[in-house]
Amino acid sequence: MLEGIGRAHLIGIGGIGVSGVARGLLALGVRVSGSDVRESQLTEALAREGAEITIGHDARLIDGADLVVYSTAVPDTNPELALARERGVPVLHRAEVLGAILARYPRAVGVIGTHGKGTVSSGIAWLLEQAGQDPAFIIGGMLHDFDRLNARLNDGPTIVAEVDESDGSLRHVQPTLVVLNNLEADHLNYYDSLEHIQDTVAAALADNPRLEHVVVNRDDPGSRALLGRIAVPTTTFGRQPGADVEARDIELRAMGSTFELWVRGEARGRVEVALPGLYNLDNALAAIAAGLHLGVSIEAIQRAYASFHGLENRFTVVEAGERRIIKDYISHPTGIRRVLEAASADGRRLTAVFKPYRFTMIHYLQEDYAEAFHDASETVITELYTAGELAIPGIDTEYLCEKIRSRGPKVTYIQDMDDIVGYLHAEVRPGEQVVFFGGDDLFRLADRYADELRARAVQA
Repeated sequence: MLEGIGRAHLIGIGGIGVSGVARGLLALGVRVSGSDVRESQLTEALAREGAEITIGHDARLIDGADLVVYSTAVPDTNPELALARERGVPVLHRAEVLGAILARYPRAVGVIGTHGKGTVSSGIAWLLEQAGQDPAFIIGGMLHDFDRLNARLNDGPTIVAEVDESDGSLRHVQPTLVVLNNLEADHLNYYDSLEHIQDTVAAALADNPRLEHVVVNRDDPGSRALLGRIAVPTTTFGRQPGADVEARDIELRAMGSTFELWVRGEARGRVEVALPGLYNLDNALAAIAAGLHLGVSIEAIQRAYASFHGLENRFTVVEAGERRIIKDYISHPTGIRRVLEAASADGRRLTAVFKPYRFTMIHYLQEDYAEAFHDASETVITELYTAGELAIPGIDTEYLCEKIRSRGPKVTYIQDMDDIVGYLHAEVRPGEQVVFFGGDDLFRLADRYADELRARAVQA
């Protein structure tokens, strides 16, 4: 698919998934150009690495391109995409290019899941790195343990990739080893139900001629339900008895955990996880089960997870002005609940700040959102990001606020996001913590809050 491509043009090149593919193409010797609506750390880094970056979209940017790459987030009306199709320039979805890159490696690991697939895939990459296997990877996040890269290609036999199930495009990616971390109702702008998601994943596994093995979260009902539909050998993992790879004798700490690792009924040693919460212990089990299948030793596993720092903006902690600030990209209610549960283990009063995402998410998961914020003393909610969806009558941000209030937690609605920092200065005391859930715009707000706290501390 990529043979003979001299220049590829990537629309939305600053997106975390598209930028990873861009780095992969650069590593293959392809000349890369790309456009996006704004500059970012990713566009600046890609420019330094040799990509030709344009801020703003213009149809003329595809002149001379042999291939145009887009993601589901790019509308059909984008001038570059529309002209490429009109001219007959080859156009591929980001997942198709990712699949073509993975096809070059004899051993390809793909991680699927509603939650944690970035953390699991980066954990597998770090396990392989610590075992001396020098993996390639393309992952939807910046890896702290790999100099904040989200992609690296090399001449080794193994690549690890995060495989996005949000839009059905996972059928284009054909790993030899799949890790199925969890499946819940999500991306309901594309899927009808959890069953639709499960059917899509099952079909992608069945139609993959390269698939040799699947690692499955036995504790997760959505994933466990697929065990009878998988034709290749499987390995299960979990905290409940009966999994092939199991965590026992768990000890939770404020910023990590330890557990006894059991493999097929045999105790193999104690493992320390340097990330907080039971959900990160589950993510570690997923990576460890994959690592064991790939020949990683127990000693390498213990060494890797004691030093594993995960992804940027996944429970990223900043201390400023005697406050603890946490940034997490998650917007699904199950993920929010798990992060707040982990943060509350610190014992400090907690304020959550949340920017909701999509009308469909609020509509279909409203009862889950109503329960997600119980570990926060207060939740500050700002205007939702619609992602271009049409409004659903009766479903808006204020409706979500009332839904959460109806279960008891205190909720403050601040429509203008820029007003949140001033509110936090007035309400959050020294020794407390604030957790920001959202995207890059909310994280910039969190960084501003931290900078202002530091400035106030100096002035004091």
